Amino acid sequence: MIKKYNKLIRDKIPEIIKEAGWVPTVRILRKSEFLNALKKKVFEEAEELIQTRDRKEIIDEIVDIQELLDVLAAEIKLTKSEIKKLQIAKRKNAAASKSVYF
Repeated sequence: MIKKYNKLIRDKIPEIIKEAGWVPTVRILRKSEFLNALKKKVFEEAEELIQTRDRKEIIDEIVDIQELLDVLAAEIKLTKSEIKKLQIAKRKNAAASKSVYF
């Protein structure tokens, strides 16, 4: 039986699959495919966050989403310090326009 997932996987997953006696087939995505897959995965994790029921589950989903955002930022060459500066600027603009900031 063949199972097809079409999902992003972490580096060690193929080895884990092999150790379980299966033969994984993997493909390295082109940059544009990878960026789209990352964005879809962030959405998927956000949906899981909505379904969380306790603090530990919330933390687990935050960690997963943050890891994906870190990879996505790195892929577009956006540094953490640039992100921080942009966040501060957005907060200032929101405060100046008296709009609610999320």
